[in-house]
Amino acid sequence: MTTEAAEAAGALQAHRPMLLGLAYRLLGSRHDAEDVLQEAYLRWLGVDRSTVEEPRRYLSRVVTRLALDRLRARQATRETYVGTWLPEPVPTTPSPFGPLDRAELRDSLSTALLHVLERLTPPERAVYVLHTAFELPYAEIAEILDRTPEDCRQLHHRATARVQQEQRRFTASRAERERLLDAFLAAARDGDLATLTGLVAADAIAWNDGGGRVRAALNPVGGSDRIARFYAGIYGQRHRVTIDRIELNGEPGVLITRADGSRYTLTIAAADGQITGIYVVGNPTKLPPAS
Repeated sequence: MTTEAAEAAGALQAHRPMLLGLAYRLLGSRHDAEDVLQEAYLRWLGVDRSTVEEPRRYLSRVVTRLALDRLRARQATRETYVGTWLPEPVPTTPSPFGPLDRAELRDSLSTALLHVLERLTPPERAVYVLHTAFELPYAEIAEILDRTPEDCRQLHHRATARVQQEQRRFTASRAERERLLDAFLAAARDGDLATLTGLVAADAIAWNDGGGRVRAALNPVGGSDRIARFYAGIYGQRHRVTIDRIELNGEPGVLITRADGSRYTLTIAAADGQITGIYVVGNPTKLPPAS
């Protein structure tokens, strides 16, 4: 590596956790986020860096634009995905995205929120992430997106309105989610349908992402009764499974390994003392490496 390339790599490395977190929040895929950072490095290597006053700001602009290009391309091909698509779960102890010391940074990584962000347009998602998670002013976001500050303000308003419609379903504290997750898994193991049904909200939805590579429900499972029977059947004592606690996307989760070697991550959303959403990812291309 030449001295120039080493200096360019060093500058990118200094901001890597933030940039990776930005790309991941925009894409919901660490694999795609890593690809975006690699492409951003190549562009950074080719630019006259003596003209760049703020590398972090410049790199944020490049990463955002590259991520938006991927978002648009992915939306055009999403119809070919088998079953439900969920964000890629990422272990966050330690966090590859830098410190999660602000609530906005931690909350913006949650599977529940990332799942909601999939319903926004790419510009809406970009403005929401940049302003809410990274606290960038509208003037700077406008420069990144080649829009006016007022356009960005309106995009953020629309995005926030859509997010808030769903956020009521995942307002529980971390401690409450841990309690509900433990109780849910224990009841599923014991086949205790009455307890399971009581833990799950009547309008709850369970999403399962197998990507056509492992067994998983192709369509969302809705309602407390159906969810209770579904998970008691999968994780009951008659099935040999190993359950390991793991922090995923800044929130409590578990890694479930079945007797056949297939692995799944599970996280929940909760509000008002009940589980409102369950997110299970079994697509092996999305799972963290086996330890």
